[in-house]
Amino acid sequence: MYERAERAAQYIRSKTSLRPDIAIVLGSGLGGFADELTDSIKVPYADIPGFPRSTAEGHAGKLVIGNSGDIAIAAMQGRVHFYEGHSLADVTFPMRVFGRLGIRAAILTNAAGGIAPDMVPGCLMVLNDHLNLQGSNPLIGANDPQFGVRFPDMADVYRTKYREAALSIGRKLSIPMFEGVYAALTGPSYETAAEIRMLRTLGADAVGMSTVPEVIVARHMGIRCLAISCITNVHGGVKSEILTHEEVLEIGNRVRSQFIALVKELLPVIENDLKTNDR
Repeated sequence: MYERAERAAQYIRSKTSLRPDIAIVLGSGLGGFADELTDSIKVPYADIPGFPRSTAEGHAGKLVIGNSGDIAIAAMQGRVHFYEGHSLADVTFPMRVFGRLGIRAAILTNAAGGIAPDMVPGCLMVLNDHLNLQGSNPLIGANDPQFGVRFPDMADVYRTKYREAALSIGRKLSIPMFEGVYAALTGPSYETAAEIRMLRTLGADAVGMSTVPEVIVARHMGIRCLAISCITNVHGGVKSEILTHEEVLEIGNRVRSQFIALVKELLPVIENDLKTNDR
């Protein structure tokens, strides 16, 4: 895996002189942020050696490296998911490549269903913890110490400084903001009413089909993480609701300008944090 990730990283380095410290994974309907980057290059996932290809609608399947202001960024327009039939090793391979590229902090985004009763479609939730309910862990198997330790700690997995900054900036921008626990299921079917009641009992505030494996692997490599969910619908847990992927994408597109404004103000906070020696 290490050699495979290094080959991919070398290919990406050959395409640009920029050497970003920060990566952003853009989920369903949120890929537009990458179009805002200047002096950018776009590399299709299909061109990167060993990189898995996304088949999900609304995921462009491109790595964009460019500048947001004077901060270099590596942005993934779309990701691959466990439900597409990929192994968790493949799902998290882009994060391994980011580690080899020298990425030190990552913002991960997703579209999610709201469970907390005061949420509304189009609000954003900053993750403060997660429930891994995908039935596996991307670190299962032989551990490569070149990536990280055998038993990585998950304390402060979603960095407190970043969460506090995201909530503060979001409220300043008048974005409906929440903080809560994200439950990761495999999908691709949406949740039943009974499953929502179960998740609420377990303490989940939102539910989706991504992010958690990537965060686990990122923390394995010492990458500092922030994750934000775009809440596309709110589950009552009384009866199963009809939801389409098109509706998910529409909500993502609707909050695009707010999301871009939030991330642009967050990036200097993260950049400044990386200049400190704090863990």
